[in-house]
Amino acid sequence: MKAIILAGGAGSRLYPLTQVSSKQLQAVFDKPMIYYPLTVLMASGVSDLCLISTSDDLPRYQRLLGDGRQWGVSIVYREQPAPEGIAQAFLIAADFIGSDSVVLMLGDNIFSGGDDFPRAVSSFDGGATIFAYHVKDPQRYGVVEFDHNGRATSIEEKPRQPKSSYAVPGVYIYDNDVLEIARAVKPSARGELEITDVNLEYLRRGKLQVRRLSRGFAWLDAGTSTALHEASAYIDAIERRQGVKIGCPEEAALVRGFLSIEQFEALIQKMPACEYSDYLRVVANEWHRLKGEI
Repeated sequence: MKAIILAGGAGSRLYPLTQVSSKQLQAVFDKPMIYYPLTVLMASGVSDLCLISTSDDLPRYQRLLGDGRQWGVSIVYREQPAPEGIAQAFLIAADFIGSDSVVLMLGDNIFSGGDDFPRAVSSFDGGATIFAYHVKDPQRYGVVEFDHNGRATSIEEKPRQPKSSYAVPGVYIYDNDVLEIARAVKPSARGELEITDVNLEYLRRGKLQVRRLSRGFAWLDAGTSTALHEASAYIDAIERRQGVKIGCPEEAALVRGFLSIEQFEALIQKMPACEYSDYLRVVANEWHRLKGEI
């Protein structure tokens, strides 16, 4: 399984912040936004990743994330010449995907709580898996409709009259057929290759699974200034309350076995003294305690 993080787009809803930096490089509380989807993917066991962004922003991501080796993963980069829809990611990263299955995650979506994604990735055996999340304003999103047996019957992009209150969050799992399907997608009225059209084709083929995200799961779309502030406040509140960090790739790498405890501690030593490195030292101490070493 490989993974794509789509971190392109114009970021116009976050103007003027995005005049100087990509939307997905903005701070969500104490970490760059891109850390959150990256951590979810690593926590799901995916170690082969591709980040897609604009030519202006790619050097910034490369400076921040490098090749991923410090976390025991591989990160490669692809340029998005122009923002032409989510499904464009499969055309841009086709050589990276090769013959594998792939997870696509939007770089401005923040998820917290539960193990829904790791379980979905580990149990994936073909077709497509998308997710459904109950929202109060479904007309802003792709909306999935279910029959009385809980099976998905339709998906509509930003409908004026939604047929349900279940929105489709920005994470999608596909088998390798997605490359052929994405190449056949035609631009919509707004000139974009819509991910909904990809999902509809899998639905037509009878190969689409829709998993409803569990209660207590949080999905935050940090695409506007207000949403960015709310996401930061949420992360701050949860981290203070629970004493654990959300969106920490170093911790995900340790838990998933991408890094040994020795490599993890060596990574901490390279960091400046700050709240973030203090937290990682607590994680290391807890690791040793659970192993009976202290």
